[in-house]
Amino acid sequence: MKIAFTGGGTIGHVVINMALIPEAVKQNIECIYIGSKTGIEKENIKTQFPDIKYFGISSGKLRRYFSVENLKDVIKVQKGVADAYRVLRKERPDIVFSKGGFVTVPVIIAAKMLGIKTIIHESDVTPGLANKIGLKFAAKFYTTFEETLKYVPAGKADFVGGIVRDDIFTGDKAQGYQLTGFNQNKKVLLVMGGSLGSKNINTAIRENLSSLLNDYQIIHITGQGQSDESFSQPGYMQYMFVKEELPHLYAITDTIVSRAGSNAIFEFLSLRKPMLLIPLGLDQSRGDQIENARLFEEQGYGSVLQETDLTSTTLIAALEVIENNRLAMINKMTHSRLSYTPAQLLQKILDDAKQGD
Repeated sequence: MKIAFTGGGTIGHVVINMALIPEAVKQNIECIYIGSKTGIEKENIKTQFPDIKYFGISSGKLRRYFSVENLKDVIKVQKGVADAYRVLRKERPDIVFSKGGFVTVPVIIAAKMLGIKTIIHESDVTPGLANKIGLKFAAKFYTTFEETLKYVPAGKADFVGGIVRDDIFTGDKAQGYQLTGFNQNKKVLLVMGGSLGSKNINTAIRENLSSLLNDYQIIHITGQGQSDESFSQPGYMQYMFVKEELPHLYAITDTIVSRAGSNAIFEFLSLRKPMLLIPLGLDQSRGDQIENARLFEEQGYGSVLQETDLTSTTLIAALEVIENNRLAMINKMTHSRLSYTPAQLLQKILDDAKQGD
């Protein structure tokens, strides 16, 4: 058995593939990865899985609006199909697993041309443009949210819920306190602005730092190039990004302030961490995080503060709502349906790959 994984452009289009690959390797399944030539997926896959063959292909951006650049990108996508066709014809995987992002469209089209079955996984409530296009050529479409099923033909769609990496449960509180130097008797607030960080969230936290430090110790994941040592003080720890430290930081965290990317918020849910979600606005996205956040708030897992409403005053007020409803939120999360582990999802992929053979 050989699986070709594809997905890229953002860490959200890579992280589930990164959770599945070790499970596949355990079962002696050969894995290859098809991504862009310079995207975030290339760095992550080559760093984490140096033994996995990585193939970079041409990739154009898919836009929902008219632009002269669209003409150039049509050519890039066509070249990407040719690139992917050559890779797939040579490697002959049994199945393609696609996580989304512009780079996946040429791969899915080439797989269809070669008669290779494709399974797509959609993280958000509403499918992204790349996955909408890919759906036409795919055999199966997995959804993270049950609400997504209404956007997909019934015969193709399966609701699998959020996929949560096993390693997030391996955090050790002692290591978390050692990493931060924090006091075990005071609550910890974890702030994350997504893979690139958020200038607006960072500013709101720093403007309220003295007030917040009365109630919390703060772990602030700022994003690349956005840390500011002038704010350094006891009880406030800044990281531009974290990798192996994250499970230990989760272990000591009481409350989380975060964007509302699907992969991240399902991690918070599985760890029973009350969350204040500040989704990317319509000026920066197609609104997928707004929908993700709305559904989590409706189910009682956290509260939502729109970025357009984010001020020093509203941030403090929103965190007070979290603290006043902490036990109710944890109770709701405890009784939630958590979905598939990476091992369970891999088994479903393998079962679906065999159907119709």
